[in-house]
Formats: sequence, structure tokens, C-alpha cells
Amino acid sequence: MDNLPPPMAARRPDFWQNSGFGLLARDPQGHLTITDDFLRAYLARPEIAPVEESCAKERALHASLLAEPKRAVSADDIAVLEDPDGRENYEVLIDFRDRLIAADTIEGCYLNVFREGDVRIAPIFLDQMTQVIMRAVIDGTDDPFHARAAELFFREQTVTVHEGAILSGDFETVEMLASTGGMGAIGELLVEGGIKPRQVDLDVMQTENAHKYWQRDERHDMVIDLSFTRPGLDALARVMEGWVLHFTGAEVSIQPVQKITDEKWVWHIGLDVESSAILNDLYNDKDVDEDQLERLLTLFRMDFKDPSLMQPDIVGRPVYLGLAMNEKKRLRMKPQNLLVSLPLAAEA
Repeated sequence: MDNLPPPMAARRPDFWQNSGFGLLARDPQGHLTITDDFLRAYLARPEIAPVEESCAKERALHASLLAEPKRAVSADDIAVLEDPDGRENYEVLIDFRDRLIAADTIEGCYLNVFREGDVRIAPIFLDQMTQVIMRAVIDGTDDPFHARAAELFFREQTVTVHEGAILSGDFETVEMLASTGGMGAIGELLVEGGIKPRQVDLDVMQTENAHKYWQRDERHDMVIDLSFTRPGLDALARVMEGWVLHFTGAEVSIQPVQKITDEKWVWHIGLDVESSAILNDLYNDKDVDEDQLERLLTLFRMDFKDPSLMQPDIVGRPVYLGLAMNEKKRLRMKPQNLLVSLPLAAEA
């Protein structure tokens, strides 16, 4: 009887299984170390896995990497592949793999990309690293709002402002449903034939239905409300706190605010391109037109629990954060800004 699994209500949800989190190990700091199985998952991707037309040398390279995923691969090993698309795919993958191996952890590789100041890595790899790191950050959570809010870190959103509510839906999912009505290939055929398929409405996460997220975590079809005082906005603040703690060890408190009234405002971080520009202009007393201000969705105040970790010239002062959509009502968060723009003391 002692070996029986705990009841379902007591189990922590195992979400985002396709992220590869379960294939990674942790180092003493809790960061994600690269394993052979994690690298093998990339070899199974359709861009890399051999097809019927693959040449013998491509098959041999693939087989050798499956056997030894960290083995050295030279430019000559790739140049002999007959398929030009295959050569390009291997060049991109091996460059990424070598970055991972050199850094030893996903977190180290992620930070190195931005420390180099030359982001040439494929965007899909950045998003995948962000997702698997965030999966580690919120590992053990049983709050679906936290998991859905964390998706903003690695998936573009489309925003609808309706009767004061700020509703954020997954951009790719919304676009797909808009073109197919949720009917897949049949929906596409209907559209091509001039027939508008039935409208499919996405569920807005609320306390009553949020539990459904765990059965739909990789469908990205639930909308999160980022309005002030809503649980979705609080969840975003909590996962941002976890992101900072995971990378830096600094405990911070992040709280939504409706406006910045601080006469001694000294530091801010835009969480996307649009909010960075808006906050910079506001900080420098430049005129910001009404259209721009309406794109600023929310503001946050960040406080360090240990002010000694901050730069000496701003110790004890709050850091303000902004999140905005662009003119097309799309939101593309840049979570690296929370790290590279953080006012940490040099020794921290």
C-alpha cells in the first residue's frame, strides 16, 4: 500500500513535456545541464532526421551523432552532404549544439547569446531555451495562471483591449483559428472556397476554468487577462520574480502599478521593444502621443529585498518595468531585458 501513487489532486502537473525539460539534469545551482538525450531530441526533428532521399553520408553523420551526440563535427563533415538544405540545417544545428556544450548549461548558453551582443542564433532556439528554463523556474507549480503567464516569455501574443480588460491570446493560435475556424485543413478549404467557417472563441482563463490549462498546456488556446488586479497579471509578476531569482540569485518583489509618480525615478526596464521606447521618452520628458501611451499595457514596480545587491548609485530605489503591444496589437516580450538591464552591483 505504501507504494501507491498519491491521489491526482496531490500530484504536481507535468506540463510542457515537449520542451525537453525531462531530458535535462540540474547542477548544484539548479541550472539545466546538457545531456546526450536532450541533444538527441534535436536529431529527431524533421529538419534533421534522414528522409528517403538522404544521401549515405548524411545518414552516416546522423547515425554517428545519435551514438555520440557531443562528438566533434567539422565543416568538412557537413560540406560533403549532397542536399543543400540538409547542409544548412546541420550548420545551424551544430552551431547551436556547440554553444550549448561550451556553456554546459542552458542558462549559460542563453546569457552568452546576449553578452556577445551579436544575436545570430536562430530565433526558434532562443524561444526553446527560454521555454525550458522557464519550465525549470516554475517547476512544481500547481497554479495554471503561472504557467500561462510564463508563455509570454517565449510565445508571441495578440492583445485585445475590451471594456477595460487586457486580453492576451497566443498569436499563432489566434491566426490559425482566424484562417480555419478551428476546423484545420477543412477550414482552409472552406476559406479558399469563399465560405467563412464558424467562429471559434477562445476561453478566457478565470478561477473557475483555469484548471483546464493542464489538459491543454501545449495547445496554447487559453486567453489570459492581464488587467490590473486580475490573477493573470499577478501571475506574470510572480514568474518574473522567479526568472530573476533563477539567473541571479537576487530576490525581488514585483508588483503591478497603474502609473509612475516617483519624482526620483532613476531606473526602468522595457520588457519589449515598444515599452522600452515609451519609457525612455517618458523618463527624458519627451512628448509621447496618445496612440503610443495606449499601447502601454501595464507597469510594474520592482524592489530588491537585499538593496546591497544593487548598483551603489541607486541602492534602495525601485526599478520600473513596462509591457506594451505594438501598432498591430502584438506583444513580443524580451525576457533577456530583465537580466541584461538589471542594475546589479558589480560583485553581485
